[in-house]
Amino acid sequence: MISINYRDSRPIYEQIADSLRIQIAKKLILPDEKLPSVRELASELSINPNTIQRAIRLLEQEGYVYTIAGRGTFAAKIQRDESPRRQELLEKFDELCKELMVYDVTKDELLERIKTMKGAR
Repeated sequence: MISINYRDSRPIYEQIADSLRIQIAKKLILPDEKLPSVRELASELSINPNTIQRAIRLLEQEGYVYTIAGRGTFAAKIQRDESPRRQELLEKFDELCKELMVYDVTKDELLERIKTMKGAR
């Protein structure tokens, strides 16, 4: 299920890509499973098909999906530990941790927050 938050500062295509990326990484959409068509998603979400296409293109560039002409778009087999998105998120995490440490947030506080998040999974 893809949800769009119109109050989110991120563009809609990024929100759609993020949602699909997470579903693929969590294997809610299985490898080689066919995704709904651009038209189906656009109709379901009541948005312009070009927005969906832009999200799909982004996911193709990142290796999360592949398209077969005349057949559709499918979830790719990804290795979560080798995902470019994983590396990008870890780099952002590092930047955030460094900034939080400037504000005297301790490593123990950061670890406790991570443990709390892991318990919520």
